[in-house]
Amino acid sequence: MSGKKPCIPAESEELLHGNRRDFLKKTSFLTAMALTPGTVVKAAEDQWDEKIAGVFEKVSLHIDVNGVKHTLSVEPRVTLLDLLREQLKLTGTKKGCDRGQCGACTVHVNGVRVNSCLSLAVTNEGKKITTIEGLANGDELHPMQEAFIEHDGFQCGYCTSGQIMSAVACIHEGHAGSEAEIREYMSGNICRCGAYPNIVNAIQAVKQGGRS
Repeated sequence: MSGKKPCIPAESEELLHGNRRDFLKKTSFLTAMALTPGTVVKAAEDQWDEKIAGVFEKVSLHIDVNGVKHTLSVEPRVTLLDLLREQLKLTGTKKGCDRGQCGACTVHVNGVRVNSCLSLAVTNEGKKITTIEGLANGDELHPMQEAFIEHDGFQCGYCTSGQIMSAVACIHEGHAGSEAEIREYMSGNICRCGAYPNIVNAIQAVKQGGRS
């Protein structure tokens, strides 16, 4: 028997290869469909590609915010700031520079002040978060909140929540011994209205009154 390859017209060979490709595509598609959950198939039919990807990417997060325990599903890239504002609707924490430079997003994590715009939500698994909404006791304001009102420690108010959260931490950290020390350890919180002297006075009043 001759080992010579039979001569196939170019158009026939192209058709043959085309049929082979179609066959492989169809069998691969059917295999994928057989292994894919029905809910995902339905979502794909509705062109929910991005939503499907989002579901697959999300991870479980257990977090305590202002004394309330939450079990959430979040994307790994979501910051603590966006989780608080967008998912939990706690908008008292402000988004300023989004680069950790202005301090408007300051919250307490296990009692330590952090810039929530620089903290990924998933890194706070099992931690206790306190925002400006959780600082007061019901209708009773926190002493630092009262002091900011008494000493006019704000003007436009945009940075105020971060200033107050940082001010409370400043005293708890033991860095409110003098005006110079307060200014140094509050330097990460920017007030574009220039209310710094009044902010310092408010912190000193709370420190001297032992009400922090």
